[in-house]
Amino acid sequence: MKTFPQTFLWGGATAANQIEGAYLEEGKGLSTSDVQPHGVFGEVVERVEGDSALKDVAIDFYHRYPEDIALFAEMGFNCLRVSIAWTRIYPNGDDAQPNEAGLAFYDKLFDEMAKYNITPLVTLSHYEMPWALVKNYGGWGNRQVIGFFERYARTVFERYKGKVKLWLTFNEINMSLHAPMTGVGLPTGSSKGEVYQAIHHQLVASALAVKACHEIVLEGKIGNMLLGGLVYPLSCKPEDVFKTLQENRSWMFFGDVQCRGAYPGYMLRELRDSGITLAITDADREALRSTVDFISFSYYMTGCVTADEALNQKARGNILNMVPNPHLASSEWGWQIDPLGLRTLLNVLWDRYQKPLFIVENGLGAKDSVDADGSIHDDYRISYLNDHLVQAREAIEDGVELMGFTSWGPIDLVSASKAEISKRYGFIYVDRHDDGTGTLARSKKKSFGWYKEVIATNGASLKA
Repeated sequence: MKTFPQTFLWGGATAANQIEGAYLEEGKGLSTSDVQPHGVFGEVVERVEGDSALKDVAIDFYHRYPEDIALFAEMGFNCLRVSIAWTRIYPNGDDAQPNEAGLAFYDKLFDEMAKYNITPLVTLSHYEMPWALVKNYGGWGNRQVIGFFERYARTVFERYKGKVKLWLTFNEINMSLHAPMTGVGLPTGSSKGEVYQAIHHQLVASALAVKACHEIVLEGKIGNMLLGGLVYPLSCKPEDVFKTLQENRSWMFFGDVQCRGAYPGYMLRELRDSGITLAITDADREALRSTVDFISFSYYMTGCVTADEALNQKARGNILNMVPNPHLASSEWGWQIDPLGLRTLLNVLWDRYQKPLFIVENGLGAKDSVDADGSIHDDYRISYLNDHLVQAREAIEDGVELMGFTSWGPIDLVSASKAEISKRYGFIYVDRHDDGTGTLARSKKKSFGWYKEVIATNGASLKA
């Protein structure tokens, strides 16, 4: 019988800026997420006293985490992906000393997880950085930010080395190509050269964090995190096939550097052809040789690529400008549903890197309706996750080494793309709405019991 490894990590994934709230409590500074109240593609809004945004409270995990961790434990989680808000530790990024109140919060959070034997998987920077580093230094465009990030990473490694063994550096690091403010703290409209220089600084910082983790955290493992943007050729025309190769390389480049320790030849050519000369020092090249232990990634959808510019123009504004696949259905938000694509991607990444893989985001955002008796029948979510997990199991049969699966949004949270809570992902419903109303009460959806059984049976209950 096809099965998952006995050591498989089952759980869910969250981000500090989408669940915690308490956005200025106990010394926390403003982050780039705090000044993007309308999501990762939204404009920057300078905060003024007395204003408010949905993420300021989010689902109030900062104060309610014991209740939520207990619910995750009831589902059988043995892993939970969380992120540390950099601005809770260094409110301005360049502070002389870390903020003890912020450090103490995550101590309490990790201790609560340990009570239930839930393994923390911790992202150092999940779609946010100190806003002061953007205002005062120019974000990741400034080489000095590498040092600020390394110091932050070393601070949390030292503090939590006895509690956290699994780490990730930057969430969906390739997203900087599409949302530069969210990814690297650069304004929309920055030149390609400016964005790639900032990305270079971030890749060096990621590698320095890998080195620091290996020095400080005994038995620690640290991975990268990619937005799994797999695309297919729209046709079998050679031009479409080659264009697809180039598009897939545009995001796999990040994995190539983080897993192989150097810039690949195709990217050196791309930079040359674009007239871009990056400032890369010998120390940078040496730093990049510290490579990750495993590869984690998000997977939500696939898309198509064509060399036909007229068709590409029609796709502008679609997620990552992908051309829709005529053979696939779509979610309410236009994200195409492709379970087999997950098996394909797992095999592609395994063939390319031969490093353990970890699916750290996968899930379905949908508008859930609450019945009169309070029940929520989210069979569409069950179907989506079932079909993707079946394909993950097939990839394991193919020989892929897969560490675990953390579904995105095990509890409803504020979405990254549009900063709305009506786009729900959770097994747990949170009574909060886009206008900020609601009691924040938690309740279980039908998918809660379904996922509990999946975990209890180590995937044997999945329907192929």
